[in-house]
Amino acid sequence: MSANRIPSRLRRLNKVQKISVAGVSALGVAALTFSLVPSNADAEIAPQAATAAAPVALTAAGSAQAKTVQNSMIEQHSTAEQLVKAADAAKAKAAAETKAAAKAKAASEAKTKAAAAAKAEAKAAADAKDKAAKAKADAKKRGAEKANRSTARKPVYANNLDGWIREAMSIMKKEGIPGSYNGIHRNIMRESSGNRWAINNWDINARNGIPSKGLLQVIQPTFDRYHVSGTKKDLYDPVANIVAACNYAADRYGSMDNVNSAY
Repeated sequence: MSANRIPSRLRRLNKVQKISVAGVSALGVAALTFSLVPSNADAEIAPQAATAAAPVALTAAGSAQAKTVQNSMIEQHSTAEQLVKAADAAKAKAAAETKAAAKAKAASEAKTKAAAAAKAEAKAAADAKDKAAKAKADAKKRGAEKANRSTARKPVYANNLDGWIREAMSIMKKEGIPGSYNGIHRNIMRESSGNRWAINNWDINARNGIPSKGLLQVIQPTFDRYHVSGTKKDLYDPVANIVAACNYAADRYGSMDNVNSAY
């Protein structure tokens, strides 16, 4: 170890380590000094032969002790350097552990945040689905209520000539069959006087076996051909009779209003 590196290393030691190294160094210097100074400085100088040999012995002993002290100091400095390295390693390890802990914490927070976002998204999707289902159910309910109201408002027609004509006209309106109340009523009164069971047993149709029947005196083949779906398939049914007759008149004359005699 060079002399120049020792001071810089010493600057990195803690207080206790510095005191320890300084104490060892001081003891070494003291030992070296003691070994270089004779025990009796005031002793009488020996004979010249002893005087000549003393410096050589003294120098050799001092060199050995100085080397021992130097080795001790180097060993102490090496120990101090190892302590510094250990401290640096511990510090680096602590920093790495802190960094790893921070990274793990950030990853955990990110995972928690992602889970919360996914949960919120799932909840929003579920809410939207529930809202759509509720809207659909409400629409269905409103449709049913509307249908019920329509059914409730369905007119009830009297079971007489007036009621029969009005009910027939409501069906004709849906089917696009022309004809007015007055035109229908006028022809009924001429053909059957309003008798739904009226039958003609004396004209050519009767002789052919297909007598005219009902309010508007319709023969069976004509009724079958011009019958309107939704009405009864009964020639004597007043509403079915009126609707089929008006359908026939519309096809042949343009409207029942244009019929003024037997048709």
